[in-house]
Amino acid sequence: MLFNKLPDDLFLPLAGKNRQVYQAVLQAVADVFFDEDLIDPFVPKDLVRSTIEDAVVRHGIRRWEPEEGDGEEGREPPRSSAEYASRIYRRLVATGWLEEEQKIYRTYVLLSPSISFLLRSLVSIARLEKRSYGGAVLNVLSSLEAAINDPAGRGITLAEASQTASDFSAHLTDMMLGLRELKINLSQTNNPQEIVRNFFERFVEHILVSDYKTLKTNNNPFRFRRQILALLRDLQFDTVKVDLLTKHYQQQFDSEYHDAEAMVHQHINRIIRIFESVDQRLNTIDDFRYRLEKRVADTVRYMDKTTPGMAARLSRVITQISRKQEELYPKIDTLDEVGFLSPGSVRAPVRRRVETQPRVITQATIDPKVLELRRLFKEHKERREVSADKIELYLERHLAGRDSLAATEFTIESVEDYICFSYVRHLKSLGKKASKTVAKFDISISDQYVRVADMVECRDFVIERKG
Repeated sequence: MLFNKLPDDLFLPLAGKNRQVYQAVLQAVADVFFDEDLIDPFVPKDLVRSTIEDAVVRHGIRRWEPEEGDGEEGREPPRSSAEYASRIYRRLVATGWLEEEQKIYRTYVLLSPSISFLLRSLVSIARLEKRSYGGAVLNVLSSLEAAINDPAGRGITLAEASQTASDFSAHLTDMMLGLRELKINLSQTNNPQEIVRNFFERFVEHILVSDYKTLKTNNNPFRFRRQILALLRDLQFDTVKVDLLTKHYQQQFDSEYHDAEAMVHQHINRIIRIFESVDQRLNTIDDFRYRLEKRVADTVRYMDKTTPGMAARLSRVITQISRKQEELYPKIDTLDEVGFLSPGSVRAPVRRRVETQPRVITQATIDPKVLELRRLFKEHKERREVSADKIELYLERHLAGRDSLAATEFTIESVEDYICFSYVRHLKSLGKKASKTVAKFDISISDQYVRVADMVECRDFVIERKG
């Protein structure tokens, strides 16, 4: 597995007494070999030596322990940074980290593929690079959409989506284990200051901000989970697309049809399992987070009570304040239930998230009497609503082809007729809504009062249709 791909003495520098020196040097050398602008993987030996020497000077390395295989000269510490660099370079070449190759008159250094992959992994572990959950989930979604929309040409993106989901699941596990390890370390520490410092340095800065906080925001990257699961479940039962994906896999992986088909279903099922178990894993992470914060909150609560002399200092402060302005301060019997320094306190942990229990939503049945009452009220409101269209219909009904009509010739047979007749003489008061109706008729009002339909007494008028 590993022994036929990596040299036997590869980890000797990282396991010896000078491992801190080799760690700093390998990180500096990785920046040279993994540079994006590096076109030729063969790096000149002088550049590698100067990089090692710069790392020695930058980190101020002045300590060296004798190593196995060193001769008489190796027993003495190096006397200069150049001698440090020379000794470190020879050790890395001897153990297999670096390989030399001669081209005409110049010596070049390179990394084998297995060493290159191992060094990249070690550097990423040392730097603890943050992961973007939103980018990982969107990468899975876009790869799935590409594979489903064009299974014959881009079906290989399904395998990429499966690998991305697998890495994403592993990182969730690492985050949960990181919380567990931090909790164990805090439980083994009796120094309150050390507990609080480790909590903020390791949990708040590395885990909470970069990982956990992202999962608790409204812009949660898992909001695309249902869409991913829906696409995968539809794909499982789409025999045409599965067949096209299988043929594409068969071409890309150079395998038999049945093996390619099994690989397609394996990738689909893997993504489904990962995204279906997200909620349970988040609950586990939340449980670890709650216990961790409770431990730190209890530490903060009792930190002042365990400080030597704190009780006497508080007693003297309270006595001095009571002597100066006794009438302005209420009597304090205990400090356990009173926020003496401030109304709020950092000792209160964040409450555990309570899962909402599912409930059956039933449609409420409305009493038929209520529905009938609503209908009657709606009709009553519509009958008493004044509009220019109703008034115009009322006028056209009474004119019936005539050009003019006197007030006494109008009839009032209902509430609607009464309201329309009341607004005939005041159409202009309705504003822009009645502008078209006003433009069709002229009204002449006299000073003589008449009685209309034995209901309304008003000034007589004549309404005429315009030409």
